[in-house]
Amino acid sequence: MAQATQAQSTAPLYTVVDGYKVDTNTMQGFRTWRAAACDRCHGANQEGMVGPSLVNSLKTLSKDEFVKTVMDGRLDKGMQSFGTNPTVVQNIDQLYAYLKGRSDGAITRAKVEEIK
Repeated sequence: MAQATQAQSTAPLYTVVDGYKVDTNTMQGFRTWRAAACDRCHGANQEGMVGPSLVNSLKTLSKDEFVKTVMDGRLDKGMQSFGTNPTVVQNIDQLYAYLKGRSDGAITRAKVEEIK
């Protein structure tokens, strides 16, 4: 079982079993990814298309930078703002956990299932 921990907390950021079975919060992050149609620009596997690879970006982007980018957008680079999207706003931590798990290599495929 792979786990990543937040620096400011002892609770795991995400929990992954077998590379694709994830905890409830991380599953909600995947659902948010799908609901916001992030794959249109970042690719179905988060490896980039018109937008950059999030698998690579989240290796260096802090959580605060991630949240700012998603909420405010980067209009000069074609990244729209999701700050008025209730699904994204309410699930930003879960979205970060899902994408960070992908970036860290703990989640080995883009489509995940909830741990039963």
